[in-house]
Amino acid sequence: MSGAPPNEKGGTPALPLRALIPNAITMLALCSGATGVRFAISGEFDKAAAAIVIAGLLDGIDGRVARLLRGTSRFGAELDSLSDVTAFGVAPALILYLWALNDLGRFGWVVALALAVCCALRLARFNAALDQEDLPKKRLGFTTGVPAPAGAGIALMPLFWSLAFDGALDPDPHTQALIVAAVTAVTAFLMVSSLPGWGFKSVHVPRSARLFVLAAFGLFAAATAQSPWLMLFLVAFAYTVAFPFASLRYARLRKAERAGRETAA
Repeated sequence: MSGAPPNEKGGTPALPLRALIPNAITMLALCSGATGVRFAISGEFDKAAAAIVIAGLLDGIDGRVARLLRGTSRFGAELDSLSDVTAFGVAPALILYLWALNDLGRFGWVVALALAVCCALRLARFNAALDQEDLPKKRLGFTTGVPAPAGAGIALMPLFWSLAFDGALDPDPHTQALIVAAVTAVTAFLMVSSLPGWGFKSVHVPRSARLFVLAAFGLFAAATAQSPWLMLFLVAFAYTVAFPFASLRYARLRKAERAGRETAA
């Protein structure tokens, strides 16, 4: 029996409001990402980058709000993926093309397309495995490849750097376009790769270090308020540097898991 009350005409059961709130947050993320393209067209790249960051924050809470309100649904999962393609694939690709890649002509457009296409392929793979709980990486708390929001952050690192220093440390436009193209191509590859990536469940903090971690978060918040673009660059850079170490951690956990099964057998 469905827990949703019927409508006044006795037809399809009405949806509770709590089921719509997570989807509304997802739509806000989609709109924020698309608005970033609008700002990029008008040359306001700081606002364009901020729109992608806001989309990432909204994307990070919609799933948690859905679980908190018991409003998870297959529709919400599909909508979330469509939003991610727009906000973290298409929008960053267009922003980077309008900012730097257009200096490379057709090649720059191909690189921008690669980012959007690889983001879509990554999310299609994610949706295909949505109902499979026994996948090794998923079971151990790792992601497969770089998640879409993190990929957008990595791809936008050159723009974050430029905004942090008001363009004072930027090379000439052609060299800058080549750097952006290289970063974008690597990001596209990491999105569709099968390499394990860090997930929230795969990171554990020792109890003895929790006060230091909380203090670090406080300092990070203060630094972000003072130099948001530089901190965003450092966060994206740190994630990129830490990404290969996820493979080592995953290999150790898999080895321990296999050893435990052999001992039990």
